[in-house]
Amino acid sequence: MNKLIVSPSPHDENYTKTSTIMLNVIIALMPALAVGCYVFGLRALLLAAVCTASCVIFEYVCRRLMKRDNTISDLSAAVTGIILAMNLPVTLPLWMAVIGSFVAIVIVKQLFGGIGQNFANPAITARIVLMVSFPTAMTNWAVPFYYKDGIDAVTGPTPLVSGDASYLDLFLGKVGGCLGETCALALLIGGLYLAARKIISLAAPVSFIGSLALLSFIGGDDPLYAVLSGGVFLGAFFMATDYATTPITNKGKIIFGLGCGIITFVIRHFGSYPEGVSFSILLMNVLTPYIEQLTRNKVFGAKEAEE
Repeated sequence: MNKLIVSPSPHDENYTKTSTIMLNVIIALMPALAVGCYVFGLRALLLAAVCTASCVIFEYVCRRLMKRDNTISDLSAAVTGIILAMNLPVTLPLWMAVIGSFVAIVIVKQLFGGIGQNFANPAITARIVLMVSFPTAMTNWAVPFYYKDGIDAVTGPTPLVSGDASYLDLFLGKVGGCLGETCALALLIGGLYLAARKIISLAAPVSFIGSLALLSFIGGDDPLYAVLSGGVFLGAFFMATDYATTPITNKGKIIFGLGCGIITFVIRHFGSYPEGVSFSILLMNVLTPYIEQLTRNKVFGAKEAEE
């Protein structure tokens, strides 16, 4: 006689390990990093290596000091380091990059309890802190293919500021800016890889990019130029899909993406600051608990608690 076993959800025991998810994210970021190294030289690889190594070291030391189990093997610190590097100009002094890594890992991540407990994306918060603290260094953009010996560079404005880059240059990465603002094609390949591996849902990226394009068209801006420049693809595929700081429901993901697109457009179109992706994602991170509360699925047969 077969027994009927009754147990609470979840019933699927085939879960994916955190390290597997993070490894896939690292793989997805490699095409964009490779293009960055091609466009800006080995300095781009050095910047990524410093950010990644310092993030891992800070996490290891911080967990030891807090007498907690170490989590560097889950690769989340390495992912934070790579994404942080993708949000920085290649000319940034390495000691500033280390400060950014400290902010991301120690202040934003570990002081809130570690992976899954942070309310904001560590890499985005670190970029904003560096932008406010070192505005000159954070807006010193290297012109593609003009790096000399990895030290001296010809600098210029980003295409979002100058508006003189072609669609093809934006798509292939032959433009100045942060590492993650260059090659839209490489970031798109990485994002689609994550979607194919079912690591991310395309709900947030599509609603983010779509809403920004639509509002740019309505506002009289070039919608294609708006989505191909300014790190939109990096933010949409790799930061607006973060498990810990974005909604878990499909409705919530769509709302999150729409909010990011709207805020990015408002900052770019009406504000004096040309780039709004980081600020939009950070603001929506703050709203994530409220979005989840509004879009959460109702448990079948459950009743609302009486006050």
